[in-house]
Amino acid sequence: MTAASDLSGHTVPPGWERVEDEGFIDLVGPVFQRGSDGAYAFRAAQKHANLVGLVHGGMLTSLADRALGVAAMRAADGANCVTIELGMQFVGAGRLGDWIEARPEVVRRTSSLVFLRGEVTSGGAIIGTASGIWKILRRRPAVSAGAGDVT
Repeated sequence: MTAASDLSGHTVPPGWERVEDEGFIDLVGPVFQRGSDGAYAFRAAQKHANLVGLVHGGMLTSLADRALGVAAMRAADGANCVTIELGMQFVGAGRLGDWIEARPEVVRRTSSLVFLRGEVTSGGAIIGTASGIWKILRRRPAVSAGAGDVT
């Protein structure tokens, strides 16, 4: 098996698999997932830059939302979940070329909600923290727009 690479030609660290997603993640990716702990990651490229040449906070937030959201669905026994609150605190900066990871942690699950937190790191240093609440949906949302109530 050969090592995977991201779009910039960098080698992806062992244990990571590319996320196949035709939605929003495809636009900002490639994004990778590590099955052993539910972490998500990406290699920061020029398209992720803000006005001062660092990784845009929106990209870091998107990564955290995906990692925590998938962890919420696992905690909800595979039920669909939607973000109802997500807080992000930036405590450092991601630089272009960095391998940036988001690691989720389930804090608590109730019958209808999942509470999570996570860290976003670059080179092992924390550059952001996230916390949020996900609503466990009672039925699968319809694929078409305007499908009605999904709770």
